[in-house]
Amino acid sequence: MLTLSEDILTKTIRTRPDNSYKGTYGRIVLVGGNANFGGAIIMASTAAVYAGAGLVTTGTDTSNLSSLHANLPETMFVNYYDKVKLSQLVSDATTVVVGPGLGEDFHSEEVLATVLANTNADQTVIIDGSAITLLAAHKIDTPAGNLIYTPHEMEWQRLSGIKIGEQTVEANQVVQKQFNATIVLKKHHSEIYTKTDTYQLPIGTPAQATGGMGDTLAGMIGGFTAQFENKQNAVLAAVYTHSAIAEELAQSQYVVLPHQISQALPSFMKRYAN
Repeated sequence: MLTLSEDILTKTIRTRPDNSYKGTYGRIVLVGGNANFGGAIIMASTAAVYAGAGLVTTGTDTSNLSSLHANLPETMFVNYYDKVKLSQLVSDATTVVVGPGLGEDFHSEEVLATVLANTNADQTVIIDGSAITLLAAHKIDTPAGNLIYTPHEMEWQRLSGIKIGEQTVEANQVVQKQFNATIVLKKHHSEIYTKTDTYQLPIGTPAQATGGMGDTLAGMIGGFTAQFENKQNAVLAAVYTHSAIAEELAQSQYVVLPHQISQALPSFMKRYAN
């Protein structure tokens, strides 16, 4: 297992050329946030915007619209029950993030089915949270796209069939190859299983142990993969950045809030752009 280091940041984060426009940095659609868990998709969308994604659309329950636009006017909105509009937006996206706050009921399953039926092989598709649980429970067909799963250990148990106590590197690698996907296994010293290598994150802080951290990470991975050419490095850089910012904030704070990581992204990324 390789150790993920700060070097991944300068390998990945690029100075923006003068002739940039919003389309240069990807079109990302994030889908989730039922009536009870709207905060999750708002945090994920915030992370994508602050990470520098060019065009961001949030597909969520209409009950979240006011909060979404009050907190993040930079994102566009689609009612995720509107299958026609959602299907078109997903089809046209560079990157799709699905799962934060989606829920696990029948309606959630319908939304997930709409999203996964409209992805294509050229896209990056990040599957997080509730979407992982639904995939595991209902044996939904693997969607098209460059797939990235972002489970915590219990979600990985559901998806892989490997019990938490038996989630060794070797066992995880076997299932990762079967999925032909990148796995970001969130834990103390998270592990990232790519199609070529396996990495361990050596940094992080218990100040990150609060709701919304995973949603923010999913949005960051979406934002990084939407704009940076090397997708594997983009995933690794997002994971490293997430914890590096948290460590900096934890020097003066007892707990780090997910939205604080997002707010720190532009200045943090500027330091490593080359």
